[in-house]
Amino acid sequence: MGTSHQKGQTMRRSTGLLLVSVLGVSATACGSSEPATPAPGGAKAVTITVACQPAKSAPKERKAWDDDVATFMKAHPGVTVKSTDQQPCFDPKTFGPKLAGGQMETVFVVPVTNYADVIAQGQALDITQYTSSIKNWNDLRPDVRELVTKDGKVYGVPNVHYSVGLVYNRALFTKAGLDPDSPPKTWAEVREAAKKIAGLGQGYVGYGEYSGGNTGGWHFTQAIYGRGGSILTPDNKQAAFNSPEGKAVLQNLHDMRWVDNSMGNKLLVGWESLMMAMGSGKVGMMLGAPDVVTDVVNKFKGNVDDYGITGFPEAKASLSGGEAFMINPKATPEEAKAGLEWIDFRFNTVGKGRFDFARGKANGNPVGVPDNDVYGASPTGKAIQEDRVKNASLPVDHYQPYVEAAATIPPKAEPVHAQELYAILDVAMSGVLSREDAGIDELLADAETKANAMLAAKG
Repeated sequence: MGTSHQKGQTMRRSTGLLLVSVLGVSATACGSSEPATPAPGGAKAVTITVACQPAKSAPKERKAWDDDVATFMKAHPGVTVKSTDQQPCFDPKTFGPKLAGGQMETVFVVPVTNYADVIAQGQALDITQYTSSIKNWNDLRPDVRELVTKDGKVYGVPNVHYSVGLVYNRALFTKAGLDPDSPPKTWAEVREAAKKIAGLGQGYVGYGEYSGGNTGGWHFTQAIYGRGGSILTPDNKQAAFNSPEGKAVLQNLHDMRWVDNSMGNKLLVGWESLMMAMGSGKVGMMLGAPDVVTDVVNKFKGNVDDYGITGFPEAKASLSGGEAFMINPKATPEEAKAGLEWIDFRFNTVGKGRFDFARGKANGNPVGVPDNDVYGASPTGKAIQEDRVKNASLPVDHYQPYVEAAATIPPKAEPVHAQELYAILDVAMSGVLSREDAGIDELLADAETKANAMLAAKG
């Protein structure tokens, strides 16, 4: 996965309404804040800093954020909120130095791949006693809450959760005589559909897949998780992908590429190459999270009405990603409580803050893609989805198969040392997609050897 896509996984999963502008701005700029209303009854005034203010280059989103800050402060006398607009919100290169130098915000964001490290190193406050500040806390998905919990103690508020599904071109399904309202549920059905789409003529690709730029290994990981396999052993010390499930992933791709001839003959290396192909309207299917639809339409000029999302075929698990808000371990009890109340208001209230879909639609944001499932099928989750549908600017019924499937498929996080592992697995993906006589056993054995050497070196 290239850097733009890596940001994509950790940050862009935030819906258009979380308003994280992915700009390479490393300086931390403080947003202005109005003076706080005096605290009632002589209570102690408190100032908190909060991460993820939209950049100045997104003026409507920034105004929405600043309006929310003003509304929150009015409702919380004595609390002053100062915003920082570093983008992306989480930068692994600056995270450690910011924390060590006392520059970390009271409320900061961490991607799921970094939860364990941040918690283990004492870089996040134990917020167990404050979770009641999140009024919908018990509606958050238990499996997602589990990710921010260690030894029974809670260290974060899950903010974004997504899982991978199958993105498909409904217009091509119709053109190939397939029913776009009955997308494939099995790999056998994926193969059949891909053959029919490839049969439309020259330049049509039934199923698109990556072979490099770390995106090949990333999609291999998605596919092996779906089949019930793993990338690493439970202790993260050894590779586990040279397995029946890993062989099935490569064999399926080999057969679609060389037996069915349904994958085209052009190797798609990095993230952008497949997204461009999808946007061109000539690719039938690809693995991806719902934000693929947003990107294909916004960045690669795809027709918004053409794309649907369904559940991952035969999924025993699905690669998931996301992020959580955590609290600076140096925060006072008053700061921690105010920080949690801000998170509750801006990020966890139906119809408010990032879930103010009516405002998002008025601002021209794409509304309707179900790319955040922290609340699942709980009453809060249902209310958010109803509001999203009511204010949608995208065809939400095209995404319903994904919504229904995602609620039932267990999430599985990316492996540790993900980028290094993906680079190693790129070679296996590239091998099987570029050479008809590539030996699958040999490709996986070579990757296993390299992965184990890398893991040993990492200790």
